[in-house]
Amino acid sequence: MPGSRTGRPPVQRAVGRPAAPGAPRGNSVRRLVMRARRAWDRPLTAYYLILGGSLLITVLGLVMVYSASQITALQMALPGSYFFRKQLLAAVIGAGLLFAASRMPVRLHRALAYPILAGAVFLMALVQVPGIGTAVNGNQNWISLGGSFQIQPSEIGKLALVLWGADLIARKQEKKLLTQWKHMLVPLVPVAFILLGLIMLGGDMGTAIILTAILFGLLWLAGAPTRLFVSVLSIAGAIGVILIKTSPNRMDRLACIGATDLGPGGTCWQAVHGIYALASGGLFGSGLGASVEKWGQLPEAHTDFIFAVTGEELGLAGTLSVLALFAALGYAGIRVAGRTEDPFVRYAAGGVTTWITAQAVINIGAVLGLLPIAGVPLPLFSYGGSALLPTMFAIGLMIAFARDEPAARAALAMRQPRFGRKRAGGSAFDRRSDRGSRRWNTMRRRASAARSSGER
Repeated sequence: MPGSRTGRPPVQRAVGRPAAPGAPRGNSVRRLVMRARRAWDRPLTAYYLILGGSLLITVLGLVMVYSASQITALQMALPGSYFFRKQLLAAVIGAGLLFAASRMPVRLHRALAYPILAGAVFLMALVQVPGIGTAVNGNQNWISLGGSFQIQPSEIGKLALVLWGADLIARKQEKKLLTQWKHMLVPLVPVAFILLGLIMLGGDMGTAIILTAILFGLLWLAGAPTRLFVSVLSIAGAIGVILIKTSPNRMDRLACIGATDLGPGGTCWQAVHGIYALASGGLFGSGLGASVEKWGQLPEAHTDFIFAVTGEELGLAGTLSVLALFAALGYAGIRVAGRTEDPFVRYAAGGVTTWITAQAVINIGAVLGLLPIAGVPLPLFSYGGSALLPTMFAIGLMIAFARDEPAARAALAMRQPRFGRKRAGGSAFDRRSDRGSRRWNTMRRRASAARSSGER
């Protein structure tokens, strides 16, 4: 064997085996799955999902409110952009609330729980005062602020129950009192029943269902025993059956589940025309603004049944996109609640996730004909400033909680500054940049020791 210039025998390279057919494809799929799994496991995933998902839902909701409300506004002798401008104003104010809530420390959120609860109870009681409360679609749950502006205090009651209930349960957990059933139920359940009673006095059963879902979510997160959970659920179910049986309007809504014809006297008009809108959308819809059902055939096209107009104009692709965004919000909320070590954050994040998810399921289920029409808006999507503002404040809570995770704080601290990068030369600016770079590297090493394995 001929030697090399150094006198050593040349290194013989091993002849590689030919790749089996399909191996590269399998390896690429495996790498893609691993990369996606690593992306989902990053500390800031929940933060980006909550922020990006909520903003996308809100922006798409503004577009659909503008499209779905034009005909209604013109029929009321109003400008075509009337409802859109009001919703846009509410979204701008809500963005301010979201930013403020996302920057508040947790202790300030806990301090606001009791004032928000007291204000919500006061306003909900004020609704029942003659001359102050206003009835809309048969439900007296509004307060007129003059002109065309109204507020619905029961929407604030959802936020109040989440914050106050989370703070109450967290305090009891710190004192190790949740092992006793009376401490788990009192005063959480009585206060929740007070809110439910004030809501039902106005006849708004849809909001009462959402409030009940929040209560059950808090009890489940607190670790309520199964027998206790079933007992409270049975009582609430019995009350609900009585309220439905004693109301012909609610019985008619229950009878319209899965209806395909209008029924006697057109009792299922809204449910059937909602199905017509979804069925005529096809895969990609008839085009933005081209809905036919919104021309007076579909009642509440820009509020409770905006999802039907979305299906007609954007098709199956549009509705699935909305569902995917709400699923991302739900996943992010569960992740925040599951990874935190703060009891208040766990209960508040779980309560907000239950609130938004349950309300979305009830609204979309009614449009699809799977649930009775409850008259609740689609969160962040439907028209209505009273519903949008508390929901965006709750989203700000979730963003604050997602940023407050130890791994998320470490990841945010590791971000390299955009300005002040090292330049050629030995100026004082460069020396300051070197010191900043060393300080940043030290921070990264400390943070990497505190975060979980492999996360960035």
